[in-house]
Amino acid sequence: MYDWPDLRLATDALWAALARALRARGIAAPDRLERARPREDQWRDPDLLLSQTCGYPYATALRGTVRLVATPAYVADGCEGPLYRSAIVVRTDDPARGLVDLRGRVAAYNAPDSQSGYSAFRAAVAPLARDGRFFAGTVRTGAHLASMIAVAEGHADCAAIDCVCWSLAEHYRVDIAARLKVVAWSPPAPALPFVTAAGRTDDEVEAIRAAVRAVLADPATAATRRALLVAGVEVLDDSAYDVIVDMERAAIAAGYPALA
Repeated sequence: MYDWPDLRLATDALWAALARALRARGIAAPDRLERARPREDQWRDPDLLLSQTCGYPYATALRGTVRLVATPAYVADGCEGPLYRSAIVVRTDDPARGLVDLRGRVAAYNAPDSQSGYSAFRAAVAPLARDGRFFAGTVRTGAHLASMIAVAEGHADCAAIDCVCWSLAEHYRVDIAARLKVVAWSPPAPALPFVTAAGRTDDEVEAIRAAVRAVLADPATAATRRALLVAGVEVLDDSAYDVIVDMERAAIAAGYPALA
């Protein structure tokens, strides 16, 4: 999910280590990551070995289609263990100092099925909405980086950015991040889960989980993990992701069903 072009070498290196660890535990693993097919098709593939999905589609649509393997912990402002937040950003010269100052502005979001870019944004704004509205308009961009660019270039006034993406931009896209500032943070939620196909046996899931744990704690992958901001991994109860459904329900109950 964080497979930016700047990170491809590190992502491929991490996968190579994971593939070796999986094979060592009797799990067949391909040499290369699949990047050609849409992620939604991969998540629903009954042969899915390992992927990472946004928490919103996992909590609302993919349970029963995939199984939770583990939740990564990232080294980024806004992250705490396996939890993460969205950084709500505006341009550096914007006088806004908090969410209330964004009333009547134009918001950019990546996609309506994004926890960090849409649902968490909606949850943060819902208490401030009046008659189901808070913003003057919204712009769908398709990606967090595109939302940052939209705000930086003045096509929108604000956006909610996954805090890992925000930190990655501070590392790898300083040209964009330097033009933005954080004015608020969303409520926390479990980070983007690693998943496998629902049809995998318990033994297979445990083997996959063990491989992920080992690789994300291996000193040999430390440099690669630093590049990807990965600190490690934790195994959460599946119910931990219910907070994402609760956020949506609370916003709807508050009369703010859509970012508007």
